[in-house]
Amino acid sequence: MSALDAQIAFLTEACKLRGIERASRLADNSRQENSAEHSWHLALFALVLEGEAPAGVNINRVIRMALIHDLVEIDAGDAPIFEAGLDQAAIEAAESAAADRIFGLLPEAQAQELRALWDEFEAAETADARFAKALDRFQPPVLNLANGGASWTPYNVDYATVESRLRPPMECGAPGLWAWVGPKVRAFFGA
Repeated sequence: MSALDAQIAFLTEACKLRGIERASRLADNSRQENSAEHSWHLALFALVLEGEAPAGVNINRVIRMALIHDLVEIDAGDAPIFEAGLDQAAIEAAESAAADRIFGLLPEAQAQELRALWDEFEAAETADARFAKALDRFQPPVLNLANGGASWTPYNVDYATVESRLRPPMECGAPGLWAWVGPKVRAFFGA
């Protein structure tokens, strides 16, 4: 198999991300967002909100992380952040196995590069990854504020739950994002 054959196999597999429905609904509340749309939207958030990134963040790396961060959902599915009782260890194991398989479709050097980028996003230990993770937590409440909380309602979410799950990664990676969205979420819930 040539490098191009492997790359096309990976890109064809990545197309399956369009079929993974997320808990989040579109801003117009017309339907659920799919994971491919989320990844694209997150990359656009990174591009547009670059000014919110801490000094030294490489926005091109953040955009790359955004584009690949949810590819594992092709095998592992979406794990809604507000769903109670999820087995985090099982989710992490399924996502790691999915990363092995999906990135493994690529030529070896490219597979290692993208897998390392995915691992970096997951660990959220670098400034680039913390900013990418902050954006990943920022995008859903922006949609929820636009669509009347359509993704929060099925999970009986309240302000305290949103704050506890979303504020820490936002404040760690991009404090201005929580400073902007936190009061809006609080007002939405009347808290």
